[in-house]
Amino acid sequence: MEEFFYQATIYLGAAVIAVPLAARLGLGSVLGYLAAGIAIGPVLGLTGAETEDLRHFAEFGVVMMLFLIGLELEPRALWAMRDKLIGLGGMQVTASTIVLMGAAMAMGQPWHVSLAVGLALSLSSTAIVLQTLSEKGLMQTGGGRASFSVLLTQDIAVIPILAFLPLLGTYAIPQFSADGSISREAAGGHGGGHGSLSLVEGLPGWAVALVTLAAIALIILAGIYLTRPLFRFIHASNLREMYTALALMIVVGISFVMTLVGLSPALGAFLAGVVLANSEFRHEMESDLNPFKGLLLGLFFITVGAGINYRQFLADPGDLIGLALLVIFAKGVVLFAVGRAFGLRRRRLWLFTLSLAQAGEFGFVLLAFSTQLNVIPAALSEKLLLVIALSMLITPLLFIAYDLLSKRMGEPLQAPEPDEIDEEGPVIIAGIGRFGQIVNRLVQASGFKTVVLDHDMEAVQLMRRFGVKSFLGDPTRPELLKAAGIAKAKVFVVALDDPEGVVKMVSYVRRAYPDLHIIARAKDRNHVYELYQAGADDIVRELFDSSVRAGRYVLENVGLSEYEAAQAAQTFYNHDRQNLRDLAQHWMPGVPASQNPAYIERAQELEKAIESAIFDMAERKRKRSSEAAE
Repeated sequence: MEEFFYQATIYLGAAVIAVPLAARLGLGSVLGYLAAGIAIGPVLGLTGAETEDLRHFAEFGVVMMLFLIGLELEPRALWAMRDKLIGLGGMQVTASTIVLMGAAMAMGQPWHVSLAVGLALSLSSTAIVLQTLSEKGLMQTGGGRASFSVLLTQDIAVIPILAFLPLLGTYAIPQFSADGSISREAAGGHGGGHGSLSLVEGLPGWAVALVTLAAIALIILAGIYLTRPLFRFIHASNLREMYTALALMIVVGISFVMTLVGLSPALGAFLAGVVLANSEFRHEMESDLNPFKGLLLGLFFITVGAGINYRQFLADPGDLIGLALLVIFAKGVVLFAVGRAFGLRRRRLWLFTLSLAQAGEFGFVLLAFSTQLNVIPAALSEKLLLVIALSMLITPLLFIAYDLLSKRMGEPLQAPEPDEIDEEGPVIIAGIGRFGQIVNRLVQASGFKTVVLDHDMEAVQLMRRFGVKSFLGDPTRPELLKAAGIAKAKVFVVALDDPEGVVKMVSYVRRAYPDLHIIARAKDRNHVYELYQAGADDIVRELFDSSVRAGRYVLENVGLSEYEAAQAAQTFYNHDRQNLRDLAQHWMPGVPASQNPAYIERAQELEKAIESAIFDMAERKRKRSSEAAE
């Protein structure tokens, strides 16, 4: 127990010190975790053999991360990515494998060893790349989405690669069982069994395929039909920790099922996340699992840094660093070419190239498996493990290079791609800020469907966290409004906090859709007049109603009854709206109201009329009260 507390203190203490320092220096949390691992491992020697075991445990953070990413993707969105998954991802894995295999053969390695090396190094680091993209807000950019597609393809590709590697084993002898299944034994006659549970071991190929499909179907059906009853059952207990336990059970259980059929737990978790993306409990699971995901990923990065064999590194640092840079360069060339072939340009292309140029954590798995199969010699495997770790250590520097390149190109660091709008409704709301939120809540609560658009990615992401579906994109773009179904809509609400943009949008929509009812948000009186001229049907001053209500509260506390105050407020409200229409006839664009004599004169007359109306109303009330008393 003392050893456990000691190791926990070392790892957590290193993270608490190094990560905030790295964040303050603008280096990102991933580099901070890696630096913490190097400090407690190779530098201070505070870690031991437990590092490898901790790394395998911490890799579960990758599984959680893919589950949470799946929760953000609906099945329809995943289907829309099929071209990138098959084309972009497949071409990257294939081309990178061929190039790296050629480089290994040029260094004197046999073809089967070179092919195994190319396969292991062709995969990138899902953990580092996705964590950094999310941290920097780049996940929704064109380059970020392309990178995610490739990473997902790589996770899927691990399965056939693991099935293919035994065919390269120089000492792996295939044997056919009586039932037609294929088994392999090492040359020394030792069986390949290791006591682990498996539902597919010893089965013929067709049976393995059936069991695998059944496991995937089980996950999908359980996500559709069992999750909601389970969460309702947990909700009845009124125990907050049970939500966390259920969320963990879902991810762990899915990982176990996928392991039983020989598939990647990360792939299964991602699939389950996509199935549950439309669930009303999605945000509950996100909030429960996010802390575990962050800590486990951090621990994984620390173990990568702590696991570096510094003696082997110090024996030939130049060769190892050179190989790591060669891997990054070779993959970078492939990624650049593949990205251009699929239409990525400038900032998107550089993000795609630099983010995926490293080798990844699956390389550790493939190298270890290849060594067990005698495909790759143990000495070469040790060297390549260091090369992978060094390339992962260099990755944060590649993101820093991307930031510098992006600034030099004169483009903003965060330029999110607009969402693909796949819904239509009778009400379209442009803007989901504090004004648009209230409108949207009232309309939806009344049973009417809305389509919400906003160009602010943070606002859209915030609303999604609260279960409010909204689409990212510039609502002033005509093609975006068409995609939202404006031609069929009954009401269009302009709730943007941009007075000039609101006027332009109202003008365009009125010209293009003359029968559409337009409700617009106005900043002040002058803005109201501009919107009237632009063609808005209803105009709402953003502070007017709340100010009138505040005035009513004042009247209630200086002697008026609630009814009298409400009547005064309603009278003021009606007269002010009439006055606005009257004053609009005297308002001149570009001329301040203080320099418009006709406007000032009419405004003074109308103000006196409001005072007289409220005073007369109060006098009539007093007379009725006096007559009733007599």
